[in-house]
Amino acid sequence: MPILRLALAQTNPRLGDFSHNSLHIVNTVRQAYNQGADLVAFGEMVLTGYPIEDLATRPDFLKESWAVLQRVANNIADAGAGSIPVLVGFPHGPIDEHENSAHSPSAIAHNSVAVLQDGRVIGIYNKHHLPNYSVFDEYRIFRPGHDAVVVHVAGADIALAICEDIWREGGPVAAIAEVKPSLLLVMNGSPFEREKDEVRLPLVQRRAEQVNAPVVYLNIVGGQDDLVFDGGSFVTNSSGKLLARAHQFVEQTLVMDIELKESSSHGAQLGPGVAVIDAGDGHPQRLSRTPVHAEIAPQLEINEQIWDALVLGMRDYVEKNGFSSVILGLSGGIDSAVSAALAVDAIGPERVFGVSMPSRYSSDHSRSDADDLAERLGIHIRTEPIADLVLPVEQQLHLEGISAENLQARIRGIILMGLSNAEGHLVLTTGNKTEIAVGYSTIYGDSVGGFAPIRDVPKTLVWELAQWRNAHARKKGLTPPIPENSITKPPSAELRPGQVDQDTLPDYDVLDAILDAYITERVGRDVIIARGFEPNMVDRVITLVDRAEWKRRQGAIGPKISQMAFGRDRRLPVTFTRN
Repeated sequence: MPILRLALAQTNPRLGDFSHNSLHIVNTVRQAYNQGADLVAFGEMVLTGYPIEDLATRPDFLKESWAVLQRVANNIADAGAGSIPVLVGFPHGPIDEHENSAHSPSAIAHNSVAVLQDGRVIGIYNKHHLPNYSVFDEYRIFRPGHDAVVVHVAGADIALAICEDIWREGGPVAAIAEVKPSLLLVMNGSPFEREKDEVRLPLVQRRAEQVNAPVVYLNIVGGQDDLVFDGGSFVTNSSGKLLARAHQFVEQTLVMDIELKESSSHGAQLGPGVAVIDAGDGHPQRLSRTPVHAEIAPQLEINEQIWDALVLGMRDYVEKNGFSSVILGLSGGIDSAVSAALAVDAIGPERVFGVSMPSRYSSDHSRSDADDLAERLGIHIRTEPIADLVLPVEQQLHLEGISAENLQARIRGIILMGLSNAEGHLVLTTGNKTEIAVGYSTIYGDSVGGFAPIRDVPKTLVWELAQWRNAHARKKGLTPPIPENSITKPPSAELRPGQVDQDTLPDYDVLDAILDAYITERVGRDVIIARGFEPNMVDRVITLVDRAEWKRRQGAIGPKISQMAFGRDRRLPVTFTRN
C-alpha cells in the first residue's frame, strides 16, 4: 500500500493581491518539496482570495488570474519543485460560450482547482455545487462543473472536490464513490460560525464511509470583510477516525504521511465523466524519507474560538485595508471595554486610541472605568468633554427628550470622525448584536465607524466573553484586561439622569432569547409566545426589530460568528407593513 506525504497548506490569501498570494504559494511549495511532499494542496480560491463576488464576472480579472496561475506554475518549476503536483484554487475563465449556462447569463467562470506540475497546468477540476444561501451567491456568479477528477500520483488515486460539493447528496461524491479512490481531497473556503465544527466533522466522517477512503478537509484562514475563515483543516481515515488536525485561526502547512490503498486507475481512464490526471511517482526521494507523524491540534473551547475569530476578523480588516490604527469611544461600559480588548489582541496597544467623552450625565465611575481599562490595556486615551459642544446646539434647536439624548451621541460621533480624519484612525463602532437588532443606537452617533467588532455578538455573550478573557489572562499570570466594574454594573447609555437599559428593554437574557428565536430560528410571534414569553413583550421586541432595518442597512460591517448575522445572512425589506 503506498504511503503518500501530503502538504496541506492552510493559508491566509489577500483578495486581489496576486503578488502576495502567488509568492506565498511558491514559497510554501518549495518548503513542502524540501520536506519530501508528494503532493501540495491549497484551499479554495487561494490564488485570488475568497469570496471574489462579482469580480468573477469581470473578464480582465479572470484573465489576470489565469496569467498569474501560469506564472506560479513556472516559478514552482524554476524553484526546483516542479516534479510534484500542486493543487491551487482559482476562478477559471472567462468562458465565452454560454451553451448550457443553466442559471445566470453573467456567469463566465468556474470556481476551480488547477493541478500544476512541471511548469504548467496539467488539469482542472470545476466545482459542481454552487451555494446560493447565507453569505454565498455562487449560483449567480459561477457556472457549475460536471466531471469528476482524479489525480494519480505515487500509486494512489486522489479524488478532488470543492467545499459545497461534499455538503450535497449525490453529485461528485457519488461519482467518486464509484471509482473507489485512495483519498478524497476537499478544498474549502468555509467561514467560521459558532459550533460549526460540530457539523463539519460528522459530515466528513459520513463522506469517508461513503467513498471508503480517507478524506482531507482543507480550509483557508483569515478575515475578508465580514467573514472569518478559521482554518482547522483535518484528515480522517476511511472509517471517519481523526488522523490529523491543523490549528484554528493561524496559517499552517500540515505535513503528514498517510497510508492509502492501491490505485485502481494506474493512470488510465476510470469511465465516462471521470478525468484521470497522471502526476507521476511523487517526490524523487520518497523511498528514503524519514517518516512524518501527523499532528492533531487540540480543539479550542467555544469562547476562545469566538474571541480568536473576532480578533482575526479585526486584524485582517485593519491590515488588509491599510489602516495604521483604530480609535473608539470609551464609555466605561462593557461593549467598549470588550471592543478595546479585542483591538489590542488584534493589532497591539500602541495602535489603539481611546476617547473618553463625558457629558453632564456621565457618572464618575464611567470616567474612572474608562481610565482603568486604558491602563490595563496600555492603550492611548484622551478626554474630550461634550457638554460645551452639546449645549449651543440643544439651545438653538430647542431639543429635549430623545432628540437631546441623540444629540449627545451625534456629538460623540463627530468627535471620533474628526479625529479619524485628522489622524488617520479607523473608527470602531462598539454596538452589540442585541442593540443593533432592536435599534438601540443613534444613527450617525454611536453607530458611526468603519468596523463593528461585536456586531454579531449578543449582549449576554459580550459579558460571557469579557469574563472568559479575564480568566484567560489570570491563567497566564497577567492582569485581566477588562475592569470588573464594567462587567458587573447595570448597562446604561447615560444620556439622562439615572438611565439604565432596562428602563425600556426586557432583561438581556430574556431579550436575547426572544431575538434568537425571531432572528436566528426565524420563527413567528405565536411560536415564541408558546415558549413562555409574555405576549406584549414579544410584540414589542418584534416591532423594534422590524422597524430598525433601515438603521442596520447603514451600519458598519463586522465579523460574522453566528448562523444568522445581520447583512448578507438576513435580507429583509426596509419598507415593510406588518398586518
